[in-house]
Amino acid sequence: MPENNLSVTPFPAASLLGYPRIGRRRELKKAIEAYWAGTIDAAALDAAAKEIQLTIARRLQELGLTEAAAVPGTFSYYDQVLDATAHLGAVPARFGNLLNAGGQLDIDGYFTLARGTKDQQPLEMTKWFDTNYHYLVPEIGPETEFTPASNRIVEEFGFALANGIETRPYIVGPVTYLLLSKASDDAPAGFAPLSRLEDVLPVYVQLLDKLAAAGASWIQLDEPALVVDQDTPAAEIEAAVARAYEVLSNAAQRPQILVSTPYGALDGQLGTLAATNIDALHIDAFKGAVPSAAALAGLGNKTLVAGVVDGHNIWRNDLAVSAAKLDELKAAAGRIAVSTSTSAQHVPHDVTEETQLSEELRSWLAFADQKAVEVRILADYVADPATAKAAIDQASAVIAARATAAGVHREDVRARTGALTGADFSRSAYEVREAAQEEALDLPPLPTTTIGSFPQTPEIRSARARNNKGDLTNEQYEQLMKDEIKRVVDLQEELGYDVLVHGEPERNDMVQYFAENLEGFDVTVHGWVQSYGSRCTRPSILWGDVTRSAPITVKWAEYAQSLTTKPMKGMLTGPVTILAWSFVRDDQPLGETANQVGLALRDEIADLEAAGIKIIQVDEPALRELLPLRKADHPAYLKWSVDSFRLATAGVADATQIHTHLCYSEFGVIIDAIDGLDADVTSIEAARSRMEVVHDLESHGFGRGVGPGVYDIHSPRVPGEQEVTELLATAVKHVPSRQLWVNPDCGLKTRGYAETEESLRNLVKATRTVRAGLLQAAK
Repeated sequence: MPENNLSVTPFPAASLLGYPRIGRRRELKKAIEAYWAGTIDAAALDAAAKEIQLTIARRLQELGLTEAAAVPGTFSYYDQVLDATAHLGAVPARFGNLLNAGGQLDIDGYFTLARGTKDQQPLEMTKWFDTNYHYLVPEIGPETEFTPASNRIVEEFGFALANGIETRPYIVGPVTYLLLSKASDDAPAGFAPLSRLEDVLPVYVQLLDKLAAAGASWIQLDEPALVVDQDTPAAEIEAAVARAYEVLSNAAQRPQILVSTPYGALDGQLGTLAATNIDALHIDAFKGAVPSAAALAGLGNKTLVAGVVDGHNIWRNDLAVSAAKLDELKAAAGRIAVSTSTSAQHVPHDVTEETQLSEELRSWLAFADQKAVEVRILADYVADPATAKAAIDQASAVIAARATAAGVHREDVRARTGALTGADFSRSAYEVREAAQEEALDLPPLPTTTIGSFPQTPEIRSARARNNKGDLTNEQYEQLMKDEIKRVVDLQEELGYDVLVHGEPERNDMVQYFAENLEGFDVTVHGWVQSYGSRCTRPSILWGDVTRSAPITVKWAEYAQSLTTKPMKGMLTGPVTILAWSFVRDDQPLGETANQVGLALRDEIADLEAAGIKIIQVDEPALRELLPLRKADHPAYLKWSVDSFRLATAGVADATQIHTHLCYSEFGVIIDAIDGLDADVTSIEAARSRMEVVHDLESHGFGRGVGPGVYDIHSPRVPGEQEVTELLATAVKHVPSRQLWVNPDCGLKTRGYAETEESLRNLVKATRTVRAGLLQAAK
């Protein structure tokens, strides 16, 4: 046990693994963006952050999480992996020396890694396991220096303690941190960041020492990479886990250590962790199967923290099922505490604030605050089952009522999906379609386009809000949207783009817009969750059978096409992404729900085609996101996900060109699935990763149109013409030029018009330079 503890503080009987950190009204987002804009200083930002942290801690205590260390200290200004990078001082050499005179990475250096500079791209961003959260990928090489460069974790603990609340400090664990890292650009071939474990561990030990001195009784180290099938051999990971927690648990002075393993079943590494001297082990007992008694026997007197409440979705917990799991675990493990399966950062704050939802629907849901109550009820059950009987019975009654509620099951929808045949999922051979599309569209080499959205200006957002409040008539609102569409079309014409978009000013969100126009969905008012940094989304609630009662996008696309003779893309969000970025019903297989959405989109595509739209883009940026963490589960997922896209798109004529878009994913993992979508053109994120994807495309022999992005829209920096030219030149080396399209990485909704216009102008100039070189080489 840690030398500074005269007695052991038991792990709290009830706690969350994490809590939403953006604030109930996105206070953190607003403060951070105000700091970036220069309207508040670092002291004001710090004060806002402290107020959010204290509000969270007090709220969780109000909800019954009152024991020492029951409140998770999982606050972050931007990203938990970036926090670990800051703590370790692991600044890539390409950024120069970002540490201040005191050897610390201050808030400006921290944000530089996240957002880049005029001359340096930020850290690469990718999906956090099977969620819609994005993390910033560390860059580690043989020469990366590790030194304690941030004291924020200790300072935040001390601040809460000074206000009467002992939190549980948190950091991404060393094995997961290194497994999620990429080799730096100057690392030799074959270098593995995990090889730097011995150099990282002393910095973690110093953190343990500081926290113990500050009075922390527990620390949470997150090791979700252990529930994923990794390319690194399992034996190497096992050795790294054993070594890491031998060193950390034997630190001379430390808090008690909880290792958390969210997002899936721990499986093979459970025994490795059980054999170490850690003090508590969290398992995801919601998504993963309950481990056997034999597997749990090695825990000895460690506390097993059972994640039996889903931290990743919003449906009310079946307390009877969870209670049965806890009975099974308690019989095998002895010391039991109750928690969520994952951090509740993936769900909104409080369902009671969604008064616009029906009382019936609200009764089916549990946001973060309700999950805290569920965890408390289940902890009471572990102590005395009789005390939780009424709550368990009530949950069972609500779940039974939900199954028979109107709209949950619709016979007309189920009859249609039941009648599908193989022909509904197939188009003509690509060679036939390619010839028909070349004749219909007559595009130049390296055609230029954008992904769909243009900047959502304050005026657009204000008009939408005024229309929702009734202060702006529907006719007035529609005219304002048409004015914005004309502005976007005129700008693209002036810049010289080949395939245009209407800019999507009428859309609040690429999923919510469709959810508001499809049956079987509802939307929230305050249900914000963090996607990355200050970017927040409001996932829709998909609760029933899905169908489309009227066209959704057709009038806007038709109007935009009337403004130009160039091809105008119709823009839709694909079925997998609609599922991934919604809170989806949990009472039937995802594949069934995906087919329902696919049929609704098929109807929309047919109407767009009938209206004269020759190019239709069906975005699937989340295709990689839902990929199961275990490889054995990949084939089944890829089958239904690809099929739902093909179901949506297979009804069009050969001359109608189908595009899709994917972003921020490891494409090599699912390149076969991307090929299987059978889209005529696929645009892919590539700028921030500096065109890594083209090697996967080349080795796969990808044979259809592809647009690897050349403009990273998730950063405010403007790529220069030379930078874009070099990216395109790299693409041309690896992908036949006849297949290449030129486009940004993603939609432009979050950017401002000044930076967007300059970036898009540079993109066109660079394209013309590379085109000229291709024509010259062909002579």
